[in-house]
Amino acid sequence: MSRRLAAFRDFAGGAGADGIVLVRVARAAGSTPREEGAFMAVSAAGSYGTVGGGRLELEAIEAARRILVGGANEPLSLPLGPAIGQCCGGHVTLSFERLGPEAYHTAEALIATEDTADPEVWLFGGGHVGRALVRALSLLPVKPHMVESRGHELALTPEGAVRHLSAMPESLVPQAASGAALIVLTHDHALDFLIVSAALMRPDLAFVGMIGSKTKRATFSHQFVREGGDEALLARLTCPIGVKIPDKRPEVIAATVASEVMVALSAASAVSLSRRG
Repeated sequence: MSRRLAAFRDFAGGAGADGIVLVRVARAAGSTPREEGAFMAVSAAGSYGTVGGGRLELEAIEAARRILVGGANEPLSLPLGPAIGQCCGGHVTLSFERLGPEAYHTAEALIATEDTADPEVWLFGGGHVGRALVRALSLLPVKPHMVESRGHELALTPEGAVRHLSAMPESLVPQAASGAALIVLTHDHALDFLIVSAALMRPDLAFVGMIGSKTKRATFSHQFVREGGDEALLARLTCPIGVKIPDKRPEVIAATVASEVMVALSAASAVSLSRRG
């Protein structure tokens, strides 16, 4: 069971016989805090998810709770301007659907759709930074995978990642889904080379990163070309990864790398959507 589904079931379990109201962003025009299709669930005592926060969400919760006590179920149309104390400048229309306990599968289906759409992030190397990255990524809408050749290191991987033990980690690169991000942080530079070389042969990956320095990148690039690799492919490699700041604690590095990965995944998703459109 996914983290999101478990959280929803905990919320729904306390909703009582009145059930919940499913609130969805039916239309979003201009600058809005959430996109069309975003949703939240509201009970008499709490809520799950978000449609954007602020006065918009307060109005949504109040409307949902009126429905729970027998109020009219009508769409709510809100301009996000000074009139409601928000400055986004866009316009949002919310729809409402009351669900009894027997119909919670409707909300669970939406959550399952979100889970299915989450991109994969493959981490090769379960050292201090790798473990910190799992913890950072577990809070984000991605599916972390950890690959290690050392069983004792893999066992230290925090909850939230799919674990893979392999004597040849580079052989698992083809298993990453199209659109995935791949980050190399192993204990062995030769192993880094094998994994990154395999990753660069996959143009469908959204991000290929390797921990290290500019010197490490130069050394890798020289070896890659010397061994017959296409120099043009090196433009797809991010190395060093993360934002260069003085604090090099694993958790800090992980925070900057996670941000970098999310930007790359978002850009790749936008390109994919534009091609389908």
